[in-house]
Amino acid sequence: MSTLYLTILFPLIGFILLAAGRDKLSENVAAIVGVGSVGLSALFALLAGLAFTSSGQPVFVQHLWTWFNVGGFAPGITLHLDGLSLLMMGMITGVGFLIHIFASWYMRGEEGYARFFSYFNLFVASMLVLVLGDNLALLFLGWEGVGLCSYLLIGFYYSNPANGWAAIKAFTVTRVGDVFLLIALFLLYQQFGTLNTQYIVENAASVMTQSSSLSIWTALMLFLGAAGKSAQIPLQTWLADAMAGPTPVSALIHAATMVTAGVYLTSRMHTVIEMAPAVMQFISITGAVTLLVAGFAALVQTDIKRILAYSTMSQLGYMFMAVGAEAYQAGLFHMLAHAFFKALLFLSSGAVILACHHEQNIFKMGGLRKKIPFVFWCFVIGGGALAALPIVTIGFFSKDAILGAVYAQSTLANLPLYNTLYWVGVAGAFLTSIYTFRLIWVVFFGEEKTEAHAIHGVTYWGPLAILAFLSTGVGYFLQAPVLKLLSGANIPAFTIPEQLEAAVSHAEHLASGVAIVGLVIGIALFVFAYNAVKSFAATGLGSGLAHICRTAFGFDALYDIVFVKPYLLIAKILGRDPIDGLWLVLPALVKGGNSFTSARQTGSLREYASSMSLGVVVLLMILIIIQVVGK
Repeated sequence: MSTLYLTILFPLIGFILLAAGRDKLSENVAAIVGVGSVGLSALFALLAGLAFTSSGQPVFVQHLWTWFNVGGFAPGITLHLDGLSLLMMGMITGVGFLIHIFASWYMRGEEGYARFFSYFNLFVASMLVLVLGDNLALLFLGWEGVGLCSYLLIGFYYSNPANGWAAIKAFTVTRVGDVFLLIALFLLYQQFGTLNTQYIVENAASVMTQSSSLSIWTALMLFLGAAGKSAQIPLQTWLADAMAGPTPVSALIHAATMVTAGVYLTSRMHTVIEMAPAVMQFISITGAVTLLVAGFAALVQTDIKRILAYSTMSQLGYMFMAVGAEAYQAGLFHMLAHAFFKALLFLSSGAVILACHHEQNIFKMGGLRKKIPFVFWCFVIGGGALAALPIVTIGFFSKDAILGAVYAQSTLANLPLYNTLYWVGVAGAFLTSIYTFRLIWVVFFGEEKTEAHAIHGVTYWGPLAILAFLSTGVGYFLQAPVLKLLSGANIPAFTIPEQLEAAVSHAEHLASGVAIVGLVIGIALFVFAYNAVKSFAATGLGSGLAHICRTAFGFDALYDIVFVKPYLLIAKILGRDPIDGLWLVLPALVKGGNSFTSARQTGSLREYASSMSLGVVVLLMILIIIQVVGK
């Protein structure tokens, strides 16, 4: 475990070498450095994990050095390994390594190959700093690091201005969330006198007052910070536009790294958030609304990557529902399951895009089942896990546990709100089955509209095969060790009382049944009644509903009116420097007075005499008024 720091050091060295070499490095050298550094990180993460689990210690702390010391505030560059950070480290390095391997195939021939892997390596290193840091200051350093890397990777194809704007949008929106997180750190330091994560988690109940205004604001700021990174309403608008980056970027951001940071933060700081029950309810409501909005948006998208992006937003909504319902372990296991099947789906979509000559519109594809059968089966497995098909997919063992906990919480907390949220979650599962089947059917069945070519290479099919295996029902065997790790990290398990077990089991089975019904309806709509669907879409009502869903309920347009246009107007006004302009009033008055008096110097005695007479009359009038007022 003493080599834990190497998990961060290797990708960091890879970043430095690739950034220094850039275009001087061949593609083979760049791939060896970029993929090899993350491979070594994954290897040492595995060794550290094996040593940690065999040691029986609940926590391992490795202090490297003191970052800075200002007025007694001295956060350290210190690594903290427990069950939760081990789970995150394994997910980041393991799935990240597979994505790096696939990217070495996908990005061949692209300009800036070494530059791409330098950003990729820095992304992994930053995410590891985020999850392994033992204090919130170090976490915030990694938090900002992944934000920077997301900007660089989303805007990787910078020659297209639209990609640059998408990168700026992602950077700006997530920075809003980061401001909230920074405020939360100030509030926590004010109350605890430290940003040491373990100390705050262990002493939250004794230091903070439940439901006090300070506790509520602290918990709310923490969640809003998490919402920015994890694309929850109202900070969700950047996620779909992040598809401007290369497809492996989408897989890394949406599966194993950036978007999971918010779930990790709220689960890690659960004792702080629990001091504000109202905020807990707000978190669940936000997750429920987000998953429903994202589900409707995914129904009508035509870009293969945007469909998967909205499905990511939807699945993150389930995870935050779990956090708000105190089912942290269920939410974190779903996060791991999501990393497997979403990485599989994004990488498979990358294979489809390359096979179709970089075409991303699903309605310009079709009939690919025969051309790329392996990718088809990967999509079937990943789509089944996304739709949480019972028994055979990992999604069944993770998502249904969340819905069962939310259903149980309505009774345990005596809050009918959670019963409503349960049905929202069920509706989300219904929508997921429909849009997942639509995606697979349109892309892989029917008439071939784009001439696709076969694709080859172990660096392409190897990562997909591993992820496909992990996305199947093998997840059942992963559940127990993962939950044991989380329990060892003092992440509470959601305990269902014996008298509720039957009702919760029924609720979980109902959710699975609804998902299957959604699949059947998807088959009916797109296989047997597709002409009727197109006819409805052509009507005024149908096109209107489709536009609302396609724009994800118009949040971008709303923010443009409320924030962007007023900001641009203010910037335009300030661009003329009105403050500096105010100081020009004084010289303008002096200049005007000079012009007026100069114009009076005419040399005419008659005008001078008239002016003097007028002045005498004015003075006499003033004196008379003073006398009258004085009496």
